[in-house]
Amino acid sequence: MKISKKIAALLAMAVVAANTALASPMSLGGTAAVDDGNDDWLHAVGSRLYDKDGNEVWLTGANWFGFNCSENCAHGLYAVDCDEFLSSCADHGINVIRFPISSELLVSWMEGTPNEVSSVQAGYEPPYVDINRDFVYEDGKTIKNSMEIFDVIMQKCKKYGIKAFIDIHSPDANNSGHNYELWYGKAGVTTDVWIESITWLAEKYSNDDTLIGYDLKNEPHGKRGYKGDTCPSDIAKWDGSTDENNWAYAATKCADSILSVNPNALIFVEGVEQYPKTDQGYTYDTPDIWDAPADKSPWYGAWWGGNLRGVREYPVTPKSGTSQIVYSPHDYGPSVYAQTWFDKDFTTQTLLDDYWYDTWAYINEEDIAPLLIGEWGGHMDDGKNQKWMTLLRDYMIDNHINHTFWCLNPNSGDTGGLLDSSFKKWDDEKYGLFETSLWQTSESGKYIGLDHQIPLGVNGTGLSLTEFYDSYASTEGSNLDGGTKGNNPVKPTTQATTKAAESTKASETTKTSATTTNIIYGDANCDGNVDISDAVLVKCYLINSEKHKMSEQGKLNSDVHGSSNGVNAQDAVTIQKYVLGSIKTLPV
Repeated sequence: MKISKKIAALLAMAVVAANTALASPMSLGGTAAVDDGNDDWLHAVGSRLYDKDGNEVWLTGANWFGFNCSENCAHGLYAVDCDEFLSSCADHGINVIRFPISSELLVSWMEGTPNEVSSVQAGYEPPYVDINRDFVYEDGKTIKNSMEIFDVIMQKCKKYGIKAFIDIHSPDANNSGHNYELWYGKAGVTTDVWIESITWLAEKYSNDDTLIGYDLKNEPHGKRGYKGDTCPSDIAKWDGSTDENNWAYAATKCADSILSVNPNALIFVEGVEQYPKTDQGYTYDTPDIWDAPADKSPWYGAWWGGNLRGVREYPVTPKSGTSQIVYSPHDYGPSVYAQTWFDKDFTTQTLLDDYWYDTWAYINEEDIAPLLIGEWGGHMDDGKNQKWMTLLRDYMIDNHINHTFWCLNPNSGDTGGLLDSSFKKWDDEKYGLFETSLWQTSESGKYIGLDHQIPLGVNGTGLSLTEFYDSYASTEGSNLDGGTKGNNPVKPTTQATTKAAESTKASETTKTSATTTNIIYGDANCDGNVDISDAVLVKCYLINSEKHKMSEQGKLNSDVHGSSNGVNAQDAVTIQKYVLGSIKTLPV
């Protein structure tokens, strides 16, 4: 059963408020990281993402790799000052950055022995050296470790109104780590270590909404092969099993762990490479057929991490529900590999028919969950690759699909980047193609950030989220959905809140006179009222009952769906509906 978008929007607002109060202080490199509001967390309703007020948002950004590599730090900081780099990104309209990172590096942070960085220039010894001064200790020349530098970069992202999320690019710190198929099996990283280390970071940043989410693993992949009658254990698959290499099962376990320490974090889940034609009886145990044409093969192929066909049968469903799940396929053009769907004069429609729709686009089109294309991009060739980039760009704009371009770095061999080798000058032609897909106002072209307080950038070209919805949304709108105007339709209204309050008071009066056990149905926090905070408490309690306590009376009050069957997710949904007036009495 789908709850209404208005209910979900109110729940998102209340979840942020509840967890802001409950979150424990966080240490950033030994000092407390203070967030002005901690109110920028996002939540999904259907295929769209919303802020705390129920306003729709659009994540439009780019990748900055390096923390996944042997240098243990974002690349380019040997050439450019981090403030100059990030302010330029913000001024160019990038409202979110995806940071690839390795599990090996996270483990070093978690264990208190952060790996050192290389290829970083930093110092403060004027007039000779003044670059990345926040990357050195008080002596002005000793470079901080990788965790301290990451923390500084997050603080600087906040300074310029940029949000961030990490992607676990590989188990080991490896400049070619993306070639490895699985999330475990290298550098001592097991499935448990992978989950523990990413959960550790999620808890560390649970009180800082700069780091809004976690891409659990970059491009799980692997082909079934032609031999044997069982699926190899060294490829990523997507099915209903509890096998260690079942990516859907592993992603669900990891999501549960992250959400237990930060229920507000977004969880980005990529696809796999192959999916069996289950409608024809094939499974991952079915061997491939040598040189079989597409209609005879037992398999649907895709880009690494791009195949999300399995979501139809086996969606990633955390214990707390799917409000934080964002599916994140990767999509590339013929300059990376000459896929069969490029063997024609392709159009948007042929790409949808031949590949996009059944592989990932249906998730957005059928309102199942939001999409974020985690990697797309390539060389400007005035040919097929540029044509593909333009078609995908326009499709994402027209269909509110979030995205992060690959990449900012110029040192990506098969795609190039948005910047030249100085990490300072933008490739005007490539940026010109990409820029159209950045969230911006329709007439004035101001870029829209995801922070409610801090505008995006420093040169006046960007807005905060509050500025956009207060002053621009109803007048000129934005390029979301190919051009929209007006405040978001799911934003909670005073009228709806007033009706809910009146309904709550009336029902409470009835229940008080009719019962003798002092149960106020729906009052999970036992404050004498029934409001959205009660639904939030039920949700948080189900995620982590140790962290989010509920009294025995609260449990009795919360058992509103079914007959004495204990507190469950249906109780949270039922309380939400009651608060908004769609249910008149409790229990049901």
